[in-house]
Amino acid sequence: MPSLESDPPVRSADFSLLLPVYAGDDPGFLRIAFDSSTVGQTLRPAEAVIVQDGPVPEALAGELARIEAESPIPTRIVRLPENRGLTAALNAGLDVCSSPVAARIDADDFSVPERFAQQWPLLEAGYDLVGTGMAEFDDDPGATGALRVPPVGADRIRDHARTHNPFNHPTMMYRIAAIEGVGAYEPFGKMEDYWLGIRLIDAGARVENIAEPLVHYRVGSGAFARRGGWSEARTEWRLQREMLRMGFVTRAEYARNVVMKGVYRLLPAGVKRVLFRSLVGRGLPGDRAAGS
Repeated sequence: MPSLESDPPVRSADFSLLLPVYAGDDPGFLRIAFDSSTVGQTLRPAEAVIVQDGPVPEALAGELARIEAESPIPTRIVRLPENRGLTAALNAGLDVCSSPVAARIDADDFSVPERFAQQWPLLEAGYDLVGTGMAEFDDDPGATGALRVPPVGADRIRDHARTHNPFNHPTMMYRIAAIEGVGAYEPFGKMEDYWLGIRLIDAGARVENIAEPLVHYRVGSGAFARRGGWSEARTEWRLQREMLRMGFVTRAEYARNVVMKGVYRLLPAGVKRVLFRSLVGRGLPGDRAAGS
């Protein structure tokens, strides 16, 4: 895996790391995600907020306790009594963040050392949300594969959002006031991040992406299978209806998206993987599994 800088300059900025954890997460992966996003950064967050979404196994609970006790930055663990899902967990975390900006990471991913040092200046310049590219990996965060390159620039981001999620969710860094201004996270199947991005863009938020893969994203064998099936197709169609209702897409774009995106959701996982990788290989923007 990528080596974490042993003695990075101890600099910090006024933002909170927001990391949700649930029973299915691996304690070792969690430690990598946390360390890479705190002690491994050339610009560290002022605090970390970890949301434990319901009861977790003993090994994971022990790792959380060790992180809380050993972290070199103030770390708060919000323990939800029952599993409420990602939407509720993230909103619970946002409620207790003491900084005006939050930076996302998932419990099985990896932040490269310069991630926050590159994102933070854009937030300081007045942007409301800044995402980055991602590099996929299977087991070793240092052995990366396909890149997920997001659209860069407000116009390209808005155009891309009409057909695909323009942001890689675990790379997001955003102003909490802007997120709360559009109603925070709302339940939307596995597309709560896509729906959040659409509402932010529609509300006139200043958004941007950094094309460089500043997060390494762990893809398991079931990643593409989780994107498919009738449930995901119905969520996709519901999202398209909402986009049409708010005038984010035209009727022609709506009709096209319903057909193309619906068919994609119903394809076998192996076919989806090939199609997705072919797009990424041509340098087109990728998307997060939960919001593609």
